Amino acid sequence: MEKYKLTKNACYLTGITMAISSNLSPLLFLTFREMYNLSYTLLGFLVVINFFTQLLIDLVFTFFTKYFNIHKAVRITPFIVFAGLVLYAILPRLFPDMAFLWIVTGTVIFSVASGLSEVLISPVIAAIPSENPEGEMSKLHSMYAWGVVGVVIFSTLFLTFFGSASWMYLALLWSIVPFIAFLMFLKAKFPPMDRFEGNQKKTRIFNKGTVLCALCIFFGGAAECTMSQWASGFIENAIGVPKAYGDVMGVALFAALLGIGRTLYSRYGRRIIDILLFGMLGAVACYFTASLALSPVVGIIACAMTGIFTSMLWPGTLIYVEEKFENVGVAVYALMAAGGDMGASVAPQLLGIISDKFSLTGFAMKISEILNISTEQVGMRAGLLAAGLFPVAGVLCILCMKKYFKNNIINERNK
Repeated sequence: MEKYKLTKNACYLTGITMAISSNLSPLLFLTFREMYNLSYTLLGFLVVINFFTQLLIDLVFTFFTKYFNIHKAVRITPFIVFAGLVLYAILPRLFPDMAFLWIVTGTVIFSVASGLSEVLISPVIAAIPSENPEGEMSKLHSMYAWGVVGVVIFSTLFLTFFGSASWMYLALLWSIVPFIAFLMFLKAKFPPMDRFEGNQKKTRIFNKGTVLCALCIFFGGAAECTMSQWASGFIENAIGVPKAYGDVMGVALFAALLGIGRTLYSRYGRRIIDILLFGMLGAVACYFTASLALSPVVGIIACAMTGIFTSMLWPGTLIYVEEKFENVGVAVYALMAAGGDMGASVAPQLLGIISDKFSLTGFAMKISEILNISTEQVGMRAGLLAAGLFPVAGVLCILCMKKYFKNNIINERNK
């Protein structure tokens, strides 16, 4: 509806701010490693902090939704991102000896806002009257993907022209986006949220169906976010492609394909459960190909193609929940977000730990001699190969979902 146009645009812009919050640090991993001598484990820890903070917010809303005013929380969310990015940029420059602490501080703050966005923006879009609600949900999530494309390309160009030492100015420039979203929400009108805030009967938060969906989004979040978080470092260090080329050909193309997949579904998509299964199978193939391929071209293509296969794993699970359950409240959205954030935090951190540990083993030294690559490259490939087990588990989860809902759909919709 026309009166909610500003609201929808503010929600879409908030999706872009989530892309900034989740993807700026990974693009700076090697910059932080060089400037502040951080290990891959610590760099992966930044991802854990980001998504674990979001996970805590998800859990709070899962169990305490009734204590929050959704409209007020949505309005203030972009400002929290703005504040977090400003601190993230300024404090390490002022206190370089404690740079990692201040990077973590800024990460926690803007991650709180990302958690709020995940839980609250989808219900707002779902509450706005639409002839194609599934398409609107997919479009919302596509904005995140196109936001990643913009973040990668602009950040790569900025760092190429001004140098990695100027990264804090890049963060300050990106802080303008959430500030604009904040101003838009101040004037936006919100649709009635009775469906999410009222006292009518809602789907129970925990039942076998919602747990299976939460597991699905866990594996989907792991498959999508591990590649999005580590593709830049993997392409540069493990494959040996210069950062600028790797970021554009790998990370930006990954995000573009992520956006294309979600945009296509918003217009033509149906049979979401089959799309989920196809996406998980494709992600398995891409992870194994990228980690084992000796050709840089094949490795980059595999990293990028992961985008199209993982594009609907997260939003697709939300669409499936809407399809299979009636009266879905904010608490169920929060549970789904918690599952996705758990996968998005566990898997990238696991990759960082395995990369560090495996590169120190004698087996890694033998492989490095055989393939004529460094043990660090061997370690990163081993980490990515291990991360490929998450979409493998996701395939099994989706098969269980298909079987369960085929037999229990009537009971679930009446609960």
